[in-house]
Amino acid sequence: MQDFATKFVIAFIPIFVAIDAIGMVAIFIGLGAGVDEKRRKQEALIGIGTALAISVGFVFLGKLIFKALGITVADFQVAGGLLLLTFAVRDLLDLGGDKKPTSEDFGVVPLGMPLIAGPALLTALLVLTDSVGAAFTLLSLILNLLIVAVVFCYADRLTKWLGKQGIKGVSKLVSLLLAAIAVSLIRRGWLGR
Repeated sequence: MQDFATKFVIAFIPIFVAIDAIGMVAIFIGLGAGVDEKRRKQEALIGIGTALAISVGFVFLGKLIFKALGITVADFQVAGGLLLLTFAVRDLLDLGGDKKPTSEDFGVVPLGMPLIAGPALLTALLVLTDSVGAAFTLLSLILNLLIVAVVFCYADRLTKWLGKQGIKGVSKLVSLLLAAIAVSLIRRGWLGR
């Protein structure tokens, strides 16, 4: 029993840190700023489902995919960083004006991938599968995604408290933070860390 608890904690903590469910609230609110509550919840479920599917696939096929494509974790970090940077710059500069065709469709990209299931999580899953096994890794992943779902369920309370202008401000702040996270991923990937 102690071995079970130890392996579970060893798997749970890195996944919890990689996903950052609490920090994801502001990002979720920022992404769904112009979307009604029902649609925001749908996109949350889509994002969590996408993250789960990608993560489970990575647990079983990640090393094989990397080897087949000849890429490294560092390459993956740079690619994820560039994708995040693109979304952040688009939001910060209001590129596309009122004609943003994907503004309501944020569940798969960027919420599910690369925000929830980003390079940090996918790398952690690869390492944890080797060290504690696929069962503990998957159990920890599912529990962490349930935490994300609970956090997203209560995000609307914060939305009502902040109001329309507050959400707009949070949205711009989140875009700036996403740009910083993106640059950090690109830098770490470039330096091979």
